[in-house]
Amino acid sequence: SKRQQMADSTAHPPPAVDQRVQRLATRASIAVAAAATLFLVCLVRHASTSCFPASHTISPSPFPRDSCDAASRRVLPPDSRLAKLRSSSRWRRRSAALASSVFPPLRGLRLLAGSSRVLCLAAGAGNAVDALHAAGVSEVTGIDLVDFPPLVRRADPHRLPFSDGAFDLIFSDDPAGISGALFPARVAA
Repeated sequence: SKRQQMADSTAHPPPAVDQRVQRLATRASIAVAAAATLFLVCLVRHASTSCFPASHTISPSPFPRDSCDAASRRVLPPDSRLAKLRSSSRWRRRSAALASSVFPPLRGLRLLAGSSRVLCLAAGAGNAVDALHAAGVSEVTGIDLVDFPPLVRRADPHRLPFSDGAFDLIFSDDPAGISGALFPARVAA
């Protein structure tokens, strides 16, 4: 009987203790919720002042439609981007190397002239296209898997969008661009 009383007393605590524990748990959860809310407010306030410049306006649409919508960098127009590339020392060195060591032998073999129609494969940003224009070749078309306006258009080197005989010379200053092709034997075929 004494055991029964002891078991009953531990199984169901007195109502006063039960209410105190419940009040303590409620107060603790309110305190944790308040602290978490303050932390989030501070985090949002700090992020909004440090991630975006003061002139930045937030889009009214709630979510970006694609990754380009979310980009925060300024996009240069193609002509400005080309002017920036042309001013780099690497661009000038590559152009000078093409003009001094690659184009003269091609001219000597009569493969390259001012009136030549040249296709540049794996043209990248268009360094060879620009160098050929600077060397006096009037009709130069640059293609790559990724377009780079205004010098390079996007095209598949395995399925060129040109008719046979459209070019007098097919040129690439990037041998890895051709040897690394999916089907090297069919490039510009």
